[in-house]
Amino acid sequence: MFLIGGTLADRIGYKPMIMAGCALRTLGFALFGLTTSVPLLIVAAVLTGFAGALFNPAARACLAVEAKERKVAAFAVFNVFYQGGILLGPLAGIALLNAGFTAVCLSAAAIFAVLTVLQGLCLPRRRGMGQGRRPVLREWRQAFGDRAFLSFAAAMIASYALSFQMYLALPLEVQRLGGGQAGVMALYAVSALLGIAGQIRLTAWCAQRWSRGQAISRGLALMGVAFLPPAALAHLPPAGGWAMLPVLICTVLLTAGTLIAFPFEMATIADMAGDRLIGTYYGIYNLASGAGILAGNLVAGTLLDVARTAGPAGLPWALLAVAGLASAAAVRRLDRRDRLSPTAQVATVT
Repeated sequence: MFLIGGTLADRIGYKPMIMAGCALRTLGFALFGLTTSVPLLIVAAVLTGFAGALFNPAARACLAVEAKERKVAAFAVFNVFYQGGILLGPLAGIALLNAGFTAVCLSAAAIFAVLTVLQGLCLPRRRGMGQGRRPVLREWRQAFGDRAFLSFAAAMIASYALSFQMYLALPLEVQRLGGGQAGVMALYAVSALLGIAGQIRLTAWCAQRWSRGQAISRGLALMGVAFLPPAALAHLPPAGGWAMLPVLICTVLLTAGTLIAFPFEMATIADMAGDRLIGTYYGIYNLASGAGILAGNLVAGTLLDVARTAGPAGLPWALLAVAGLASAAAVRRLDRRDRLSPTAQVATVT
């Protein structure tokens, strides 16, 4: 539903869609906490998912429009707050679980209710850039006919399959090594703290030295390299004080690669949209990245199961590394062919 959410954001406006998404999340989490009926739980899941499809493209489009030529810097700051949520969210969840699942859900509903009000008070009243200009199907044909954009989206699919291994392959490896839930939480904390402390400085450093395409491709290459330590050492038995070191190195490098690529990636999408169908472009991009996450998790999970029983233990990690390096090469090729040229110059991050 990301495409629908992005299109509505362009047509109706970013603020209404962000508020609608937050309101739907409020309702969805409240249902999770107050019912045990399976049909209503399914409704709650649909509402929370659709809410993300409404506010995710709209929020990014709103940020890109407001930031203008400072998109890279704005998305760097955006990611600092995102990483802050990753750090605080699980900690708050663990504390609330002591009071029961209902308390977790109702607390989440209350947070989104407050966010709905705050977005209404604070966001600017700007209308969607694409409102009333052309029929929706014509705008979709334009977006899906943008070969440079679709090539970029396809090249970036692997990056989302890799980044989401923070929630699949790496936790499973921590469990195999005997780290338990505390070890998994430690990985999330390391990743989030790196983002909070390093995103702004890292983005500034990259913006002063590299083009957008170079920053994205080198970030992707680092994400691929991150999986080489587990690939090389996965055959070792889970024993000794150094057993967790490959996983920790993977986490640090994977996070660093994501921090490098993300602000430039988001700014490139907005400029490809030409500041007119930004919500639609973000919607299509989220659709592609979601497909990458789904396919990546299915393939990685299957390979991890096979490797534990019949195959080389390092094979899944090696294939993840190859995917990251191939994605980096694809983006670099697009950049060399001038397919990622923005319509505005990258602002220096200060």
